[in-house]
Amino acid sequence: MDASSATGVLHPYWPRDLLIPTYVANDRSMSEILVFLFSVSGVFLLVTWLISGQKGATGRLGTWRRLAVCWFAVCGFIHGVIEGWFSLYYDIIPGDQSFLSQLWKEYSKGDSRYVIADNFTVCMETVTAWLWGPFSFWAVFAFLTNKPYRFVLQLIISLGQLYGAVLYFFTEHRDGYAHSELGHPIYFWFYFVFMNVLWVVIPLVLIVDAWTQMSAAQTHMDNTKSHKAKRK
Repeated sequence: MDASSATGVLHPYWPRDLLIPTYVANDRSMSEILVFLFSVSGVFLLVTWLISGQKGATGRLGTWRRLAVCWFAVCGFIHGVIEGWFSLYYDIIPGDQSFLSQLWKEYSKGDSRYVIADNFTVCMETVTAWLWGPFSFWAVFAFLTNKPYRFVLQLIISLGQLYGAVLYFFTEHRDGYAHSELGHPIYFWFYFVFMNVLWVVIPLVLIVDAWTQMSAAQTHMDNTKSHKAKRK
């Protein structure tokens, strides 16, 4: 159901009295937009899975490590392309009919802050796009080539993602979930909750993993230094 703002422009966003004078309704369906998003993400996942299964200089990556690399590849696409588009064109998205603008207008049914250029959203998405996007692709490269700094990258990216996601949910909580139809199965629970809680759960797991790997490396280094000192 669409609501009319004070300017007479119909829109499907919450709160219902939101002013979006430049809004133009999408001419692409929800299914078209979601198929695109999940298909491209799936291609990134599949290609990365196949590449990461190749035997390298230190052998093949394990299953869980390959899944982590696939995660970073998908993050690189979503952060760099999808969120990158928002960071560049947030001010024209409500009236723009480019495919990615329509994607954001569809997603905004779950969080209308994206069609009103909310300050927090613009700043958070800009940092995410221009830092965690390139860093995610860098992490893919680092793991595929067994770089010694790979877990440092994993820790930095995951901490940044977790911090952004927590602020994203917390700011909306303080607003009383005013920018979505609270409880709606698609717009609230799927768009707003599920599609964002992934960036809480998975980064938490990867932070613990990076902590464990780096602690083990430091322990090994400390033990090596201790053995060398005893020989002197």
